[in-house]
Amino acid sequence: MSDFHVIVVGAGNAALAASVSAVEHGAQRVLVLEKAPRDMRGGNTHWSGGLLRIAYDDVADLQPLVPDAEEQLPGFTAGVEPYTRSDFHEDLTRVTGGRSDPLLASIVIDNSYDTVRWMHDHAGIPMEPAFSLGGIRIGDVVKWPKGAVIRAQHEGVGLSRSWFQCAENAGVEIRYGAAATALVTDDRGRVSGVHIRTDDGIEKHTAKAVVLACGGFEANTQWRAQYLGHPWDHAKVRGTAHNQGDGLRMALELGAMPWGQWSGCHSTPISNEWGAFADRALTDKSNRLSYPFGVMINRHGLRFVDEGEDLQFFTYAKYGGIILKQTGSLAYQIFDQKTVHLLEGRYQTSEPISADTLEALVEQLDIDDRPQAVTTLAQYNEAARDAQGFDPSRKDGLATKSLGINKSNWALKLDQPPFVAYSATGGITFTFGGLKIDEQARVIGTDWRPIPGLYTCGEMVGGLFHDNYPGGTGLVSGAVFGRIAGRNAATAS
Repeated sequence: MSDFHVIVVGAGNAALAASVSAVEHGAQRVLVLEKAPRDMRGGNTHWSGGLLRIAYDDVADLQPLVPDAEEQLPGFTAGVEPYTRSDFHEDLTRVTGGRSDPLLASIVIDNSYDTVRWMHDHAGIPMEPAFSLGGIRIGDVVKWPKGAVIRAQHEGVGLSRSWFQCAENAGVEIRYGAAATALVTDDRGRVSGVHIRTDDGIEKHTAKAVVLACGGFEANTQWRAQYLGHPWDHAKVRGTAHNQGDGLRMALELGAMPWGQWSGCHSTPISNEWGAFADRALTDKSNRLSYPFGVMINRHGLRFVDEGEDLQFFTYAKYGGIILKQTGSLAYQIFDQKTVHLLEGRYQTSEPISADTLEALVEQLDIDDRPQAVTTLAQYNEAARDAQGFDPSRKDGLATKSLGINKSNWALKLDQPPFVAYSATGGITFTFGGLKIDEQARVIGTDWRPIPGLYTCGEMVGGLFHDNYPGGTGLVSGAVFGRIAGRNAATAS
């Protein structure tokens, strides 16, 4: 007899969704293996902003998730636009260059709303409007980026805490400091357990099915150098230090098929002042995502991206990598007083560099070519626009036309002092390369057949994202495939 019905490796959003789903579908004994100690538990989920991108046809669909939203945030309802499955699909297809696996994309989009309702109604995870992440008050109305309206209450910290509480209430056993080292198979080639390393040594636990949900390899410097290349080996890690690719290694050793973009990752502009790993107490507060309302220059004093290409939720996951590849992996985001009130609250974790003239501001920046920086900002101002027609809630078409790299939207002149600058570098969040799965979240082998007894979900799923991703899709895809993996692992024969 097996020790457990289902073993889940990992303890983030996807893993705990899988464990709760397994119990819901009849699994009597479910074990969650968390490599980290209890005070570092939760994987990347703890560090996330808790944003949940879901498809919905009407603002009324959101009411069950945030029933007090209008009372707590007057103007909430009037500013929410529908975000249909077609809208979601268009955004995912656009930002991934059409490379998102069609099957996986459809599963995430079609199940996004129902899964978030399940998280709220069944798992008891409270939600709230994601105002500090994307809401902008214009008069009496709060304008929202389409699809990016709801988050878990208290962001990733609250989401992780709620999942652990739900899993414990459901009777899931959680082992801390338990590092999975290898998968166990029986004589038929079926995955039947896991070897783990604890403070007491090596243990073996058997199960009818195993769900791998222990993240990518973003904290593994060797794998980053091997698969992502230079300069990713020195990127600052935004989340847990425990995502070393263990689950991927174990599955590949068993013959699982690698899938998706192994040379790609989610990388976010973050403060260059932060350390090699994110501060657990400050979670995702290193993010610097308000660059659409200013300009970014590198150490050569040059702009290097179209800061106004799109809303930040559709560019931030790729712009972090572009910043990382600049000389010294450093850039500065520069704003004036017309837009500083629009900077998201996470900027408050840094003290900005400030000056009454752009020339004086540049003198304080750690860059190699200050004269070029002054010239770049002057040329930008010559091409930039006045504030008439400026709308921070949508792509407003205020664009430059004569620059080498034009700014497509929100191209306001920098002319209202004092001017401020924030440092930025690229922080890696999670890797896009993973394992091939089918619609049941079964891991597919290199022979194109499912590996019996093995499922995966979360950041280990390959093929969903490529180069970029729409903000809020990661947590939703983790919960969607976690729910599917747990259900099928529980009912597997």
